[in-house]
Amino acid sequence: MAIIVFIIILSILIVVHEWGHFITAKKCGVKVEQFSLGFGPKLFSRVLDNTEFCLCLIPLGGYVKMAGDERARVTGNPEEFLSKSVGQKSLIVVMGPVVNLLFAYLCFWLVFNIGKVDLDATAKRVPAVVGQVLASSPASKAGLMVKDKVLIINDQPITHWPDLQDYVSKSKTSSLKITLNRDGQTIVKELVPEDHLQKDIFGREHNIRRIGVGPLQVQNSQDIVIVRYGPIESFGQAAIELWDITIKTYSALYEMLIGLRSPKEAMGIVGMFFVIKFALTVGFSFLLHILGVISASLALFNLLPLIPLDGGHLLLFLIEKVRGKVLSEKVDGIIAKAGVSLILLLAVFVFYVDFERIGLIDHVFKIFRG
Repeated sequence: MAIIVFIIILSILIVVHEWGHFITAKKCGVKVEQFSLGFGPKLFSRVLDNTEFCLCLIPLGGYVKMAGDERARVTGNPEEFLSKSVGQKSLIVVMGPVVNLLFAYLCFWLVFNIGKVDLDATAKRVPAVVGQVLASSPASKAGLMVKDKVLIINDQPITHWPDLQDYVSKSKTSSLKITLNRDGQTIVKELVPEDHLQKDIFGREHNIRRIGVGPLQVQNSQDIVIVRYGPIESFGQAAIELWDITIKTYSALYEMLIGLRSPKEAMGIVGMFFVIKFALTVGFSFLLHILGVISASLALFNLLPLIPLDGGHLLLFLIEKVRGKVLSEKVDGIIAKAGVSLILLLAVFVFYVDFERIGLIDHVFKIFRG
């Protein structure tokens, strides 16, 4: 089911992006020869209004093939892409990312109308009261009981359940001194946390320190914080969400570039699959939000000034506008080859990071080590 949903979501995002190029090219009088969803062997094709629409075997991308979009194939026909003005060519190129951003905005607008569960705010409503004590756990051995309220761990005040989880999981001391309130009396217990293997959303295991307690279950739906707005207010909230994602995305890329962040924080198509798989377990609203985030990220990445990305073509059109003429075919070819090589290297790196994130790289190394 996760694979099917992932393919559907990926297909939607590709079609949305390529439709932006397609419809703008048609409006500008450019002949579109082919609109393809996927790569490789054709599974289905049909010609409509002089455009061949194709569904191909590998659903990991798509493209719009326009007449005269390669300098070697230009004949001077006014229906060719390169026969158009710099403004028209730029508009055709930029509308792919723009439509992705508009689609992301629509997703966020729907999310705020439906209601978005605020996981952080909901977690902060859960008090630091023990709701469960696991048998034979450090908490059980130390004498912790259900309904004990945790006040302090070592010297750190504890207010909500997330405070307790964070402190225990990140603690470095061999033992923890826990101050409790039990039936109005203050009690101090000392225990030694245990290391526990826990899987993240990518299926990779991590050592997490635990003491063997669980929170009180949320009994009242009022304890779940849902952010919901009316149709009019949602327009503004969706804009704020999209702007926030834009700033965070470009800030993260800049920080990776100057070394403040690890490039291994990047996520590719494999990572996207696991994020979508996790979103399916949360609910439709969360999945719709993730769809918007991925659509916005796709647009923002495509606007980077690198060939063969849309932003790279926009940069070349800007140079053409400033110079008053296009670059020579030799220089154009060198830039194209360098850009494609860089994108391929980036793709290989992101795939490596994704495979490392899910533990596949470690598994391969273990096999070779014997």
